[in-house]
Amino acid sequence: MDRSMKKLGEAELEIMQVIWKAGVPVTSSFILKELQDRRKWQLSTLMTSLSRLVDKGFLRCDRASGNNLYASIIAENDFKAKESKSFLEKLYNNSLQNMVATLYSSKAIKDSDMDELRKFLDDLEAK
Repeated sequence: MDRSMKKLGEAELEIMQVIWKAGVPVTSSFILKELQDRRKWQLSTLMTSLSRLVDKGFLRCDRASGNNLYASIIAENDFKAKESKSFLEKLYNNSLQNMVATLYSSKAIKDSDMDELRKFLDDLEAK
């Protein structure tokens, strides 16, 4: 994975989530429609953000069809893995145990979440 992967702002992440979810190249109109409940953007605002995402290396724009079709260059799981690792390093000194303990003691996760995590870990070990 590229260690120089740029950061995404909140709005840029929302755009990327729409594109990742679509799974195929999409138009700016499609993205605008998908975001309409969360963002009251004009097309020009979206186009600026899309241009920035192309410059950052997250998207490519295919103009061959006459429509600008935007597709992801960076896989969603690659982005999530890098962001998760960075988050863990910055806030919890790279300790997953510290993160879970903090979330549990602050009641951000419940006993049922811990049971789900325990089952997930048991299933991983069984493989």
